Amino acid sequence: MVKLNGKKKLNVCIFISGRGTNLKSIIDFSKEKESPIKIDLVITNNKNAKGINFAKKNNIKYIYINYKNVDKAEDKIIIILKKHNIDFICLAGFMKILSNKIINIYKNKILNIHPSLLPRYKGLNTHKRVIKNKEKFTGCTVHLVNEKLDSGKIILQKKVRILKKDSEISLSKKVLKIENKIYPKAIKKFVNSNL
Repeated sequence: MVKLNGKKKLNVCIFISGRGTNLKSIIDFSKEKESPIKIDLVITNNKNAKGINFAKKNNIKYIYINYKNVDKAEDKIIIILKKHNIDFICLAGFMKILSNKIINIYKNKILNIHPSLLPRYKGLNTHKRVIKNKEKFTGCTVHLVNEKLDSGKIILQKKVRILKKDSEISLSKKVLKIENKIYPKAIKKFVNSNL
């Protein structure tokens, strides 16, 4: 933990693989006066991830981890997280599944955002599946990460109506907009109730 303005702020590491829009919304949130977090580090498995630009612009250290060997990658990540005194982790479009090794060390301290109303539509291709099944609503969920895929305790959810004209692309854009809004709210809720 660090002390800023006489208050303690929690050190957070954000894991990304792509555009980084959720990273950006969390960075914006971290700059608010009442925010309980400080983003200390960004980790990515994709050296071309566009989200790295948000880290650069905000002078946040970022580290690329080569995932060819998962064991070695995770050992490296654990060393880095400990070195940076990370209090908790936010997965923000990180396209790798963490093993029990990391999950056990950071038990109940890893958040993830998923583009569906969990427990429905775990895993990949959620927008394609909800459209195929003619669902009326979809949305996104911020949840704790545990050993089972997309199965941890739900922190926050938000619904989005699916229109007949919606495609996978239009739906993913709609859901992403609300992801960007609810992730900071979920972090605040999580910090207030857990740490």
